[in-house]
Amino acid sequence: MSENSNQFLDALKKMQGVEVGDIVDVEVLDVEDGQIDVGVKNAGVEGVIPRREYTSDRNADLRKLVKPGDTFKALVLRRARGDKENGEFFFSVTRLKEREAYDKLQKDFEAGKTIEGTVTSSVRGGLLVDVGTRGFLPASLISNRYVSDLKPYIGKTMKLKITEIDPNKNRLILSHKDLIEEEREEAFDKVASQLVVGDVIEGKVSRLTNFGAFVDVGGVDGLVHISEISYKHVDKPSDVLKTGQDVKVKVIGIDDDRHRISLSIKQTLPSPFEQATANLHEGDVFEGEVKSLTNFGAFVEVADGIQGLVHVSEISYKHVDKPSDVLKVGQTVKVKVLNIDPSERRISLSMKAVDSNNSGNEGSRPHRSHNRSSVNKKYMDNDDNGFALGDIIGDQLKDRK
Repeated sequence: MSENSNQFLDALKKMQGVEVGDIVDVEVLDVEDGQIDVGVKNAGVEGVIPRREYTSDRNADLRKLVKPGDTFKALVLRRARGDKENGEFFFSVTRLKEREAYDKLQKDFEAGKTIEGTVTSSVRGGLLVDVGTRGFLPASLISNRYVSDLKPYIGKTMKLKITEIDPNKNRLILSHKDLIEEEREEAFDKVASQLVVGDVIEGKVSRLTNFGAFVDVGGVDGLVHISEISYKHVDKPSDVLKTGQDVKVKVIGIDDDRHRISLSIKQTLPSPFEQATANLHEGDVFEGEVKSLTNFGAFVEVADGIQGLVHVSEISYKHVDKPSDVLKVGQTVKVKVLNIDPSERRISLSMKAVDSNNSGNEGSRPHRSHNRSSVNKKYMDNDDNGFALGDIIGDQLKDRK
């Protein structure tokens, strides 16, 4: 077969080889108000490109966009029905661009790459974003915080992650929140690696909530729970703190799994117990008011809001069945400090240690002396006799603001 015959057969195959889904080279034959008439190069096939298949701008003037003789690639959409469309096929440029965009986006998705897109409009439930094709950014994936107003995002270019892609369904779901979380995790790892529980550092209040204050410590927000703001009762963090305020905080917890840093403001300050006992020493004798009575002893006020325990065995050298048999709430008594335990925030007191008149005997029984440590241990090791600072001053702190 001659060379000319082979060329003729090849040309014939090309003319007969235009199929739906093919990408072909087309040449503009004519431009009308709503469509572009084109011919497939070297195939003897003609067709049209409707305006919506060439541009997303419904008001675009096609004559300003293309002119006869222009050539470009187009996607074969479908065969035309009859002669009224002035052609044999429908073609699309926009869908070809979308296909090419999806191919690239699919690779970016598989590689976990970050992409950029421009927000074109807001719709119910989220934003439409141009990333070479149209993608959807749900409102819940815009930020790691609740977003109520979508309009400020329109026109902005955003960095995004692809969470779902399906070219066949023309489905592309994007997320900016995922990117924020990734950056937050990286920042957390960097900051957390430099911190140790117990560190006292400087920070700045970044935002306030009903349950606490978030403090920026080196680019990462740590939480000061409302209970860790002050030793005094706090109704709302905004009552005592302001956004942008510089604060000193203590690191009280680092959760690597949840990427959280727990902070405390009050633990950088002297506690009411420390303030009350700063000038109090073992062996000191003073007068205090009985604030409450229990079966195992009496609580006597040491300082404003701070109480110490007079164990029932330390009330008198005489046998006492119940503290209420010999004492009353509001009564002023003289006591001696037996022990101060800063770690447990406990103060052990004694009334009988200052009662010199009855130190010789206890009824008909000989007096058995007790050193301070044995007396302290006697009631502090007993579950029924134990007490903590919260038991003593819990409600009183709420009334002190």
